[in-house]
Amino acid sequence: MSLLNNKTAIVTGASSGIGRAVALNLAQKGAHVFLTGRDEGRLQEAMRTIQQKGGSASVDAFDLRDSDRLRAFVATAAKETGRLDIMVNAAGVDHPGAIADDGLTDWQDMFDINVIAMLTGSQAAIRAMRETKSQGHIVTISSGAGPAEGVRVYGGTKAAVNLLCQALRNELENEPIRIVNVMPGAVATNFGRNFGPEFINGVLNSFGLPADFKTGDVFPDSPPEALKDRGRVPFASQDDIVRAVLYAVTQPYEVNVSEILVEPRKAFPNHA
Repeated sequence: MSLLNNKTAIVTGASSGIGRAVALNLAQKGAHVFLTGRDEGRLQEAMRTIQQKGGSASVDAFDLRDSDRLRAFVATAAKETGRLDIMVNAAGVDHPGAIADDGLTDWQDMFDINVIAMLTGSQAAIRAMRETKSQGHIVTISSGAGPAEGVRVYGGTKAAVNLLCQALRNELENEPIRIVNVMPGAVATNFGRNFGPEFINGVLNSFGLPADFKTGDVFPDSPPEALKDRGRVPFASQDDIVRAVLYAVTQPYEVNVSEILVEPRKAFPNHA
């Protein structure tokens, strides 16, 4: 429990998928983790899991598009613990429609969550780290779709995230705040809930897994776990991303771990 003992961490998108996995791991390593996302029930479940394993966590469920609420959440975490060491922007959304067919609502949702919430959370974390004189890491879970070519509007949001992380890194190079950009390839997580059920169920069937997924469902933990036992091709594991985050946030502040690309050993078309 000593690796991150007495550290304070915030994780957005912590109710499921990569965000939840990162939050559980940071808590296991000793950090007090503040979890946020939209699903109150799943956040409470994650907090109970952390506490049952001897960790410490706090939760607050809200829509990350509420920038004032996000700023207040970050400020409260720092005020209650007197520090902020780790901020993980893990929330993300993908509406996989074609640009010619998709709608403004879906585009707005992707930019609001993937880009604006990341900027708002990062800015709030920087202010909190400065006020508490904390040496911190701000980690954003971007995507391998960012540096790829033509991966829909989603890829455009992640390309923006990658460039903005670089801009933040340049701004903060003389401060003890490191900006880390983790870019996963295809990962079997709840992130795929907006894809068509034919696609998701086809993937599950190909691995001999139960296939009764419906659009909008919360992706259960069992398929990713089962995929681990089947060689995981063509998906990376949530644990792979967790290890990348943990590596970055435990490096000395003199070391700038700027980007980590984590992909499965076999390529998957149109990174998710």
